Amino acid sequence: MSAVLKPNYAFRPMQEADLDAVMQIEPTVYSHPWTRGNFNDSLKSRHKAWVLTRQDEIVGYALMMMVLDEAHLLNISVAKPYQKQGLGRMLLTHMTDRARELLALNMFLEVRASNVAAITLYEDIGFVEMSVRRGYYPDAKGREDAVLMGLAL
Repeated sequence: MSAVLKPNYAFRPMQEADLDAVMQIEPTVYSHPWTRGNFNDSLKSRHKAWVLTRQDEIVGYALMMMVLDEAHLLNISVAKPYQKQGLGRMLLTHMTDRARELLALNMFLEVRASNVAAITLYEDIGFVEMSVRRGYYPDAKGREDAVLMGLAL
């Protein structure tokens, strides 16, 4: 399955020079955002990182780690003003396509149990719940469970 790119949107590999823009988005979409150091470490580790742009503005991004024939989606984000327009689906499809190109057999991810919108998107793409990681994410009240999901590619 290949993403149909909406007009005026483009994908390109994430670069260190993109991190200022990424760091403008990250804290607005997550209660416990990645740090600039997390992104730098991922780029230095050669994780597969992509940005989604609209006329040179970064509106979304995703990073995945390849381990043998498995892809692990580490982070996927769409800037708040661009949410609920199908861009998350487009970005996720782009990442599954890249994983297939890299000969991954499966893709895995964790998602907050409370993030119903993301879980619904993942299920629509074909991800299935595999297990629950108790207390995986920090939250305002202590810890929140993560749903571990997988997709056969």
